[in-house]
Amino acid sequence: MKTQEIKIDLPSDIFLTLNESENELKQNIKISLAIRLYSLKKLTLGKAAQISGLSRYEFENILAEYNFPISNLTIQDVLNDSQKLK
Repeated sequence: MKTQEIKIDLPSDIFLTLNESENELKQNIKISLAIRLYSLKKLTLGKAAQISGLSRYEFENILAEYNFPISNLTIQDVLNDSQKLK
């Protein structure tokens, strides 16, 4: 997978404030971004997991931990799909 690096400027004392290493902060930012973009329906579950750096299973567990739905399907989506199957 080809990647793109993005630079973000943060206050110099952020690691002390959060009591996290640079790698921990990077991982948390990637997970937060993935959750946000998934919840906005800008990414599929698989692509959000990829951005987070987690497996799909691990990402689903994170979503469940923070009470985010694992599926973006609406009741109408399910009803439409069930009609197509008949």
